[in-house]
Amino acid sequence: MPITIVGNITNDPELRFTPSGAAVANFSVAVDERRRNAQTQEWEDAGTSYYRVEAWRSLAENVAHSLRRGTAVVVTGEQTIEVYERKDGGTGTSVRVRAQSVGPDLRYATAAVTRTSRQGGGWNAPSGEGPRAPQTPPAADHLVGAGVEDPWSAGTGRLENPPF
Repeated sequence: MPITIVGNITNDPELRFTPSGAAVANFSVAVDERRRNAQTQEWEDAGTSYYRVEAWRSLAENVAHSLRRGTAVVVTGEQTIEVYERKDGGTGTSVRVRAQSVGPDLRYATAAVTRTSRQGGGWNAPSGEGPRAPQTPPAADHLVGAGVEDPWSAGTGRLENPPF
């Protein structure tokens, strides 16, 4: 189901690579809900919803190099809802968005747009602008450990249904 969310990034995007070298960035976005009170005709806070966002390939690399925790963003993509079993035995739900586009919300910031170039599949800042990311992905073993689940640990080294 297509969705557009507008909110604030709650954690620095985490950039990882699949064993085949595809980049994936994961981050969360908090969206403050507002509703109009039918009786008072005033807008009221109605809580906060949290969305887990994943971006793939060049979008993943650009997100990881451009956005940080606290950045106001606009995200469009495909929404999925996952039901899972909590540690206490109950069930929970998680809303995920597979991002198609991500950008800063220019109501709260300004942005200088710089085109990226692709050389060897990695991210490159234009000459003289900022650090360069490695041109070859780091070893896949950096994905495991420190409490990070490896989504490609099925043993095949391949995603069952890659989003590309």
